[in-house]
Amino acid sequence: MAAVNLKRIVVGGLLGGLAWNVWSILVNAGLLAKLYQEEEAAGHLLPQARYGFFMGFWIVSLLLLAIGLAWLYAASRGTLGPGPLSALKVGLVAGLIAGWPGNLAQASWSPVSRWLPLGWMVDLVVGCVLATVVAAWYYRD
Repeated sequence: MAAVNLKRIVVGGLLGGLAWNVWSILVNAGLLAKLYQEEEAAGHLLPQARYGFFMGFWIVSLLLLAIGLAWLYAASRGTLGPGPLSALKVGLVAGLIAGWPGNLAQASWSPVSRWLPLGWMVDLVVGCVLATVVAAWYYRD
């Protein structure tokens, strides 16, 4: 089995995580902001996060997850081949695994608008694809 370039995985993952964080901010602070306000006013969402450090934790989480996606991409190059199509496949599968089940349950059982879980799923799926494609762009054996 070929060795992976760990330094390139970490740096590519951090670059991918930066792209994912920008996307996540656009989705949540832009597209979903009005829905958050409406659901909070209706009592369906808390007015404050339970954890005061949530935003920082979210940012760091996406960075770490993107490093994991970079590793998955690097590990899959032997079977899928190098390049953006392989990165897209890895990111899409990881994003659907991360975003589909929980948000399907939220859309089915939570009192919030179904647009919120859809937005959260799109955030995760597109974010995983972006992070993986950016990491793949940077990665070299």
